[in-house]
Amino acid sequence: MKQVKIFAGSASRALAENIAAAYGTPLGALSLQRFADTEMGPSFDESVRGCEVFLIQSTFPPSEHLMELMLMVDACKRASAHKVNIVMPYMGYARQDRKDKPRVSIGAKVVANIIQSVGTDRMMTVDLHAGQIQGFFDLPVDHLDGATVLAPYIKSLNLENLIFASPDVGGVVRTRAFAKKFGAEIVVCDKMRLRANEIASMQVIGDVKGMDVVFVDDMVDTAGTICKAAELVMERGAKSVRAVVTHPLLSGPAHERIRNSVLTELITTDTIPLRQENEKIHVITLAPLFAQAIRNVVTHESISSLFV
Repeated sequence: MKQVKIFAGSASRALAENIAAAYGTPLGALSLQRFADTEMGPSFDESVRGCEVFLIQSTFPPSEHLMELMLMVDACKRASAHKVNIVMPYMGYARQDRKDKPRVSIGAKVVANIIQSVGTDRMMTVDLHAGQIQGFFDLPVDHLDGATVLAPYIKSLNLENLIFASPDVGGVVRTRAFAKKFGAEIVVCDKMRLRANEIASMQVIGDVKGMDVVFVDDMVDTAGTICKAAELVMERGAKSVRAVVTHPLLSGPAHERIRNSVLTELITTDTIPLRQENEKIHVITLAPLFAQAIRNVVTHESISSLFV
């Protein structure tokens, strides 16, 4: 069996340390040189020749950290690593997965092309914005399910009148899959946007009176949608409202909006580190999930139980 080495990009150092600890190996030594104009150059401070290498890096903010990760892959290939696998807990540009109007790019496909062009052997991620993004890649993609660690926490709350909600029509499939684990019903918030991150109107499809509502989404950005949806279901008679999201982008006024919202709590993971403390945000680590997935990849065992 090839020696396994795990390295961290600058965006995911804490998560990578926890993954390495859960796997049972020390985190590899890596240096990152930065020039005055922000150009960067990673270098490995130990040999990776003949090793099975896993590079851990969320691409948020996407442009800088994607470039850093690609340079890390290239450095590994040039240092004669046996295989170079990237663990990208959060994939930037995943929201750009189709042409929704004329003369726009499909950013997720561009990122997939870049990842493959540097010689990546395998990619591991969790809760892509759309599952079909896996089809943009011509290499193995292990698409893990964040519900594996998030659902047990919801179950531990012992909510009496549990119902799940999708904050928009596009998230119905994700919400239904989550609700299926509980045998629960779902409701949907139908929203109309003026532009990105700005909502014109919203309405609830379904009855939430007296229910403990849990919104399910893959990410929370400025938190405008989730906070407005939470306020709407409370106005419709909900008993309580929570949100479960995998990727806490939490841009701009997100933290303030969550603090001032009717949300009891927002349950999320550590795919992206929080930039400030927030008493309403509960973070659950994905380190054991990724460590087990890495172990199964290395030993050629099935990982279907981690994303089915």
